[in-house]
Amino acid sequence: MYQVAILGATGAVGTELLTLLAERDFPVANLKLLASARSTGQRLTFKGEEFNVEAVDDRSFDGIDLVLASAGGSISKAWAPKIVEAGAVMVDNSSTFRMNPDVPLVVPEINPQAVAGHNGIIANPNCSTIIMNVAVYPLHQVQPIQRIMAATYQSVSGAGARAMEELKTQSLAILDGQAPKADIFPYPIAFNLFPHNSALNELGYCEEEMKMINETRKIFSAPNLRITATCVRVPVLRAHSEAINLEFSSPFSIVQAREILSQAPGVKLTEDWQANYFPMPIEASGQDEVLVGRIRQDISNPNGLELWLSGDQIRKGAALNAIQIAELLAAQDLIRPATREVVLSS
Repeated sequence: MYQVAILGATGAVGTELLTLLAERDFPVANLKLLASARSTGQRLTFKGEEFNVEAVDDRSFDGIDLVLASAGGSISKAWAPKIVEAGAVMVDNSSTFRMNPDVPLVVPEINPQAVAGHNGIIANPNCSTIIMNVAVYPLHQVQPIQRIMAATYQSVSGAGARAMEELKTQSLAILDGQAPKADIFPYPIAFNLFPHNSALNELGYCEEEMKMINETRKIFSAPNLRITATCVRVPVLRAHSEAINLEFSSPFSIVQAREILSQAPGVKLTEDWQANYFPMPIEASGQDEVLVGRIRQDISNPNGLELWLSGDQIRKGAALNAIQIAELLAAQDLIRPATREVVLSS
C-alpha cells in the first residue's frame, strides 16, 4: 500500500486520476489532494470518503511515496526537487521533463521496461502522442515504419476544464444569436476550428506538433524516424481524433494490419465498411482503449497505410497512462528504490 498525492487534484485530469485510482483499485494507503491556494477547502470523494483539497507547500510531500502531477509545467518544475528529495516518485503529466535524457518517457503498452531507469521522475507523454503511438507501435514492431504523417483533430479537453466550459458557453451564445467571447482560446472555438494555438518555431511548426515528433522518436527509441504533424483544435468536448499515414519499406497487408490491431493492447478495432462506421470521439469518450479503424491502402504509395483513430484525451491521453505507469512501478517494487541518483535538469 502506498501514500499517494495528486498534484493538481481539482483539474480535469486530476479528478480523472482520482476516479481511475478507485476504478483500478490501486493500492492506496492514504491519499493527499493538492492544488493551488484558491482550491483550498474543496472536497473530493474517493471510494465513498471525502478528502479536503490542500494548498501545496514545502511539507506536502513528507511521507509520500507516489505523486501523480497534473498541474502544469511551471508547477511540476517548481515542486519536483521537493518531491524527489522527499523520496517519492513523481509521474508527471506536463512537458517539463519529457525530453530530458535522464527521465523515462513511458507508454506502458510500448516501452514498459523504461520505468526501471527512473531517478525519481517519470514523464507522461503528450496526449496526441500517446493516442497515436498506441495504435501505430504494434505495426512498427512487425515492420519498422519509415515515415509518419499525422493530422490531429483535438478536443478542447486538452486545454482543461475551463476550455470545455468555454465551448459550451460559446455554443449557447451563438445559438442565441450573440457573439461568442474567447478567453481560454485566442479565437472562438464553437462552430469553428483553427491550428493548434501553441507557440510556433522558426520552421512554422507549433509546440504540439514538435511534441508528437520528438516524443515519438524517444518512445520508439528511433531518433531518426521521419515524422510530420499538423495539429488542429476542433469544437469537440472530449477525445482527440487523428488521421495517420504510415510509410513502410515494402507493402503492408491490410488484412495483417487489421489482425495485428484487433489484438493490440489498448486498441479497439472499430470499423464497419458497409455502414461507413469508424471511430468517433463521441464513442471514444470515457473509454480506456484507442479506437482504430478505416484501415486502407494509401493509393498514392504502395508502401503506405492510412489509419483513423479516436482516443479519450483525459483518460488514455493523460490520467490512465499515468496510472498504468504507477501500476508498473508498484508491480516491480520501483516506487521507493533503495538508492537513486537525483537528476532534475529540464
